[in-house]
Order: sequence, then C-alpha cells, then structure tokens
Amino acid sequence: MAAKKLNVGIVCYPTYGGSGVVATELGIALAHEGHQVHFISYKRPARLGPYQSQVYYHEVSPMEYPLFDFKPYDSALTSKIVDVALHQDLDLLHVHYAIPHAIIGYLAREILKTKGKRLPIVTTLHGTDITLVGVDAAFYPVVEFSINESDRVTAVSEYLKNKTIEAFGIQRTIDVVPNFVDLNRFRPAPDSPLKRQFACEGEKIICHISNFRKVKRIGDIIRTFYGVQKSLPSKLLLVGDGPERTGLEDLVRELGISQKVIFLGRQDAVEDILAISDLFMLTSDHESFGLSALEAMACGVPVISSDAGGLREVNQNGFSGYAYPVGDVQGMTAGALDILSNTQTLEDFRQNAMQQAAKFEISKILPSYEKIYLEALG
Repeated sequence: MAAKKLNVGIVCYPTYGGSGVVATELGIALAHEGHQVHFISYKRPARLGPYQSQVYYHEVSPMEYPLFDFKPYDSALTSKIVDVALHQDLDLLHVHYAIPHAIIGYLAREILKTKGKRLPIVTTLHGTDITLVGVDAAFYPVVEFSINESDRVTAVSEYLKNKTIEAFGIQRTIDVVPNFVDLNRFRPAPDSPLKRQFACEGEKIICHISNFRKVKRIGDIIRTFYGVQKSLPSKLLLVGDGPERTGLEDLVRELGISQKVIFLGRQDAVEDILAISDLFMLTSDHESFGLSALEAMACGVPVISSDAGGLREVNQNGFSGYAYPVGDVQGMTAGALDILSNTQTLEDFRQNAMQQAAKFEISKILPSYEKIYLEALG
C-alpha cells in the first residue's frame, strides 16, 4: 500500500467496455484505500454507482456551435483536466485507453507546466486502442508519440505489451498490470432465486456479456449453444447490446431456438447474472485480456473461450475451462458438453475457476498501480 495518500485524476470512457469498467473499479478501490479520486468524462461512469466517499465526478460538456460538424470534445476534455488539476490540486493523471486520452493528457500536462503545475501522466493501454484503432494510419503517429511522452505506461496483459512493442517505436518501459476482480462483489450464488426466472429445474445456464461488436463473434456462441441444447436442457443468456444485436436475433430465429436464448440488454448488476450461470463463453477474434471471463470465474463459472490474445493468460485451458482456436464451434460444443454433462466435472471446474480468479483479486493488483503512481511522481 502506498504510504502517501494521493489526489488522482482518472480519464476514461464511461461506457460498459472493459477499459471503462477497469478504470471505474480502480478508482473506487483507490478511494477505499484513502486516496482522493476525480473522474473526468462526458458522462458518469457506468459502474460508479451511488455516492462514494473520496470519489468525485467532473463532467465534460463540449460547446455547441454551428461551425462545428462535431463537438470539440478533445479540446473540452483538455480544458477540464487543466481546470480540475489546478483547483483540486491533482497529484497525477491516469488515462485509460490511448485514443484520444493519452494525447489529451499530454496537452493538459504541457499547459499546466506554463501555470507552474506539474502533472505526471500514467497511460494504461487496454486493447483495441492499440491492436485495431491505434495502428490505423489516421492515428498511428499520435498514439506512438503520446505513449512515448507518458510518464509511465501500463498494459493489461503480456500479449498487449508485446503487440504494442511490435506495432510502435516504443521508447518507454511498459509495465504489465493485469485487470482485476473484486471477490466481495463477484462470488458464487448457486441458490439464488433469480436462476428460476430463467431456467427450469435441471436446466443449465450459459452466459455471455459484451458490447456486441463483430470482434466478439457472438454468432459462434449461438451456434455452440445450438449444439449444446440438442443434448442438454439449457438456456443462453446474452447480456449487453451493440451493432451486432439485430443480426444475432435473426440467427437465433433461423436456428429455431428463440425460446431458449434470452437477450437481456445492458445490465448494471452483471454479478447477479454471472452468479447463477453454469458456463461462460467468450469467443472473440481479439481479446487483450477478457475481463468478463475473469468476473465469471470469480463467481465459480468455468469458461469456454477462444485462445485469442490475452485470454490465454486468464482462462487456463483444461483447468478453469477450455480454450479453442477462433471459430472452432465444434470443439467449443464438445468442451461445453464435457463440463456441463457431469455434476462432478462441473463442480471441479467451478472450484478451479475460483482458484484461477483469486490470482487477480483487486487487493493483489492495486499495490502495483500505487507503486507506479509514486514512481511517476518521482
């Protein structure tokens, strides 16, 4: 634990994606340790919840002006950071997701220098900000520059660290600080009455949570479930929303399993749904870490996943679940049936999943961030 109590600014996307969730949970954990935390974003972060002691939220509101086809959010965010840093006396700024937050942090830091205020920048890379968007020619030089100009840089997995070094001319050391889970919040609840709302006695529940983007390959999950439900009474809960939802609903109708697949939309209390699940699936093309899989494992839910990217560091194949090549629906179906068809096998995987998740408990990860903060302060 850091002896010095810090005043930390956190910039993140306030949505349900992994980077926003991690940033919010980190801020709450820091506040519990006695640090003061200031979230700076265009909307209150989704997981911030009710009032939290030592946690403050500063809303960014770009101006409307006929000259602008798009609101100048970057400039408004930069100005808000400068304002909060000066008037709340921030010790440092932690930006999550490189685009556009790393370069905005750099601009704010340089402006503050002219006002006699030092504000170190810690940048955390989360995944698509590097592997998909960041390597686009339209963003590449800005992302590379802002990473190198950060005072400290972290990545959520060894996979993402290596991808960043391969893709950019990186001169900074990148520290791997994995995503984490709060075991007080995410824990098993096998006797929850909520389960009876979705499944009859003896039915298994398979679950998936994401933002329903193409990269998640949720169609593979539906096709896997189609094979599973032929042999085993089961339901599929799909939590989230996004651009792929309409096509996924069409696929469910085409396969004739509309009564067995439930689209729950966006949910805040995902831990309640995970806690009643028997199996979690995450079959992405690319995954820098796989936070939803970790949260499922903390609830005692084994995982069927692709072996893409950082997922291999989270879901231990043959222990906490099974991992297959991207698109291997046949293999995933066989793995799901292997876990779900035998009561003892399922229980063994449940225990293993919780054991694996315990490695990422937030109290074990938080000191790494505190250490990096103090090093950034110099």
